[in-house]
Amino acid sequence: MSLIEDLDQLEAKAKEMIEGAVTVDALEQARVALLGRKGEITSVMHMMGKVAPEERPVLGKRANELRRLAESLLERRGGALKREAMRNLMATEAVDVTLPGARPKIGHQHLINQIIEEIEDVFCGIGYTVEDGPHVETTFYNFTALNAPMDHPSRSARDTFYVVDNAPGTCAHAEAHAHGESDVLLRTQTSGVQVHTMEEQKPPIYMIAPGTVYRPDTPDACHLPQFNQVEGLVVDEGITFGDLKGTLDYFVKCMFGSERKTRYRPHFFPFTEPSCEVDVSCGVCHGEGCSFCKHSGWIEILGCGMVDPNVLVNCGIDPERYSGFAFGIGVERVAALRYDLPDLRTLMTGDMRFLNQF
Repeated sequence: MSLIEDLDQLEAKAKEMIEGAVTVDALEQARVALLGRKGEITSVMHMMGKVAPEERPVLGKRANELRRLAESLLERRGGALKREAMRNLMATEAVDVTLPGARPKIGHQHLINQIIEEIEDVFCGIGYTVEDGPHVETTFYNFTALNAPMDHPSRSARDTFYVVDNAPGTCAHAEAHAHGESDVLLRTQTSGVQVHTMEEQKPPIYMIAPGTVYRPDTPDACHLPQFNQVEGLVVDEGITFGDLKGTLDYFVKCMFGSERKTRYRPHFFPFTEPSCEVDVSCGVCHGEGCSFCKHSGWIEILGCGMVDPNVLVNCGIDPERYSGFAFGIGVERVAALRYDLPDLRTLMTGDMRFLNQF
């Protein structure tokens, strides 16, 4: 058999291998078998040096034609396989643009943030400003300026998170008692913001201070080690207890409903005098008495009082000219009373089944 006949057979074989490839990988294997370094067509091209000189032009031309044919067939078959793969992909993963899309879950404010903003709206509507302050305070701003004596129980490490240790016998404790200031702590109340505001601003002052506070309480149904307060302060000429009652009566009706009543019970706070606790009539039994209000008809919601003159003096304000009142509201407690929540811990779990209700 002549070399020309061998090339004719190789051409038929090349067409069969290329056109019979049904995948890109199979087509690549055919290319390597034909045109690779050890491929059959490549081997023929290398044999030209052994052919008689008079036969080389004819055989060389035929071998080059075979090589170009194989390259053309490979390119054409490769394009066909790619188009077929694209058609299959479009058939199996087609998108119907007329179908409604998957709606992303849209978040919303946490219940506590909602209530804080609602309280801010109530007080801003009657001319108050919203003030902020540091979460890490000194004992001067958290206790001393607010008329709390050095031996007040709230200064104990059992009731306060201290950043600087003030245990008996330490240098920090000795310095605090010797100089009357300033272990560093996580604020237990936002009252320190009131002190900062009175130092920085001149009366009249009408402000609220919302924010997170920290106390070493064991979490239970009624207590959290981290919770939120909104404290308020008014300092102006001629402020009376009647102004305090009128303000808080308005706040209670805005937050709990116009039919709710308020009650003021005498109490003691170091920074106000006189002081009282404020109760709101039970929204479950409407003041008749039930298990929710412990059959009293009333539910405690906040503490308040007239600003003690010593606090004004500590902040550089003349108590002979100015008077004022202050109050403090627990935001989690407002949430629990408005939505009848039996356990404050549910506000902190991050359980979306609970939070999505609000």
